[in-house]
Amino acid sequence: MQCLTFKRIKGGNNTLRPNHHRQVLRASSKPQPHPLSLPPANPNPQPRTMKFIVSSSALLKQLQSINGVVTNSPVVPILENFLFEIEAGKLTITASDLETSMITELPVEARDTGRIAAPARILLDTLKNLPDQPVTFTLDEETYTIEISSANGRYKLAGENAADFPRVPVVKGSAPIEMPSSSLARAINKTIFAVSTDELRPAMTGILVQLADSQVTFVATDGHRLLRYRRQDVGAGQTANLIIPRKAFNLLKGTLPSEATPVKMEFNQSNAFFSFNQMRLVCRLIDERYPDYENVIPVSNPNKLIINRAELLNSVRRISIYSNKTTHQVRLRLTGSELVVSAEDLDFSNEAKETLSCQYDGEDMEIGFNARFLLEMLANIDSEEITLELSTPNRAGLLMPTTPDENESILMLVMPVMLNNYV
Repeated sequence: MQCLTFKRIKGGNNTLRPNHHRQVLRASSKPQPHPLSLPPANPNPQPRTMKFIVSSSALLKQLQSINGVVTNSPVVPILENFLFEIEAGKLTITASDLETSMITELPVEARDTGRIAAPARILLDTLKNLPDQPVTFTLDEETYTIEISSANGRYKLAGENAADFPRVPVVKGSAPIEMPSSSLARAINKTIFAVSTDELRPAMTGILVQLADSQVTFVATDGHRLLRYRRQDVGAGQTANLIIPRKAFNLLKGTLPSEATPVKMEFNQSNAFFSFNQMRLVCRLIDERYPDYENVIPVSNPNKLIINRAELLNSVRRISIYSNKTTHQVRLRLTGSELVVSAEDLDFSNEAKETLSCQYDGEDMEIGFNARFLLEMLANIDSEEITLELSTPNRAGLLMPTTPDENESILMLVMPVMLNNYV
């Protein structure tokens, strides 16, 4: 509330002397405003509120698509909110956690323009429990209150000042790269499960994207396994190495459309930008040096196994039930045209063994793998048959589809588990 201020009149004596009384009265014959009177009201006051009408289901769909960015305990409390910006009959909604930001847009019925931060959780819970209907939002930019009016109800919630919401970075002077949404989604699905969660090795907590003139390569590793996915039908026209955080790619994967849609990718020194349809995602790049993964891929692998993928996947799934719950170790014994899959848990005297037919070219050998890693890798290969290339029982094995799809290359590396019989 504004307070009236009083200014002391200059001069020590503020009383009127008698011999000047008549003169002052004559000079004051014209009516003067009272010294305490308020200034005249503005005939055209600026509106304090803004309104817009939108479909409750359409708004809920857009909020749910970007809600994954909002964290439960953000560093800055304002990040528990969505940023609403209304301009030219369009509502722009932003969610951010300082590292990743997602922006979406949808048309609304609105004559006003303005900005406000709306609490994410209570807004989502309200819209989830409303039937599909037009709802009216009334936003007060001075008190930051938000009122939602439906067909038979009114809901009032407290927002925050939009000026406190962090600014979203913008890209400048970058050459955009276009990639089909189906190809990008496939690349993410084939690599993201192998990303490390070890914060002590920040470079491995993201996916390395290597851009080249005629291909794009995606790489993920956690130190025990490595995934390399390469597309030959997408050319970047430039060379660059980017490390995209796992969270950003997870969010992107969840919002990519199933129908064929071009995704535009841009980047600068510190951020990557993805945009398609009405959706935009901005994420901060991991500023670390990625390990030289090419050096860990064995070049000479004389022992080659070809086997039905589904048969091996189901066999390992059954046998892993009997494996040690700490090591998850399963043994693969290769002899001639047979593959013996076995596991044992000495603590509980549990053991299991299955024999599968296969094509094997190489020396007889026995090698151990972590069943969980093997299962995840087999589940992410689409071909009917897979090829497992091996050199020695203490070196990494290479898993790949026997007949890869056109324009793509998939290579999966898994480190072995040391077996007692050759320690």
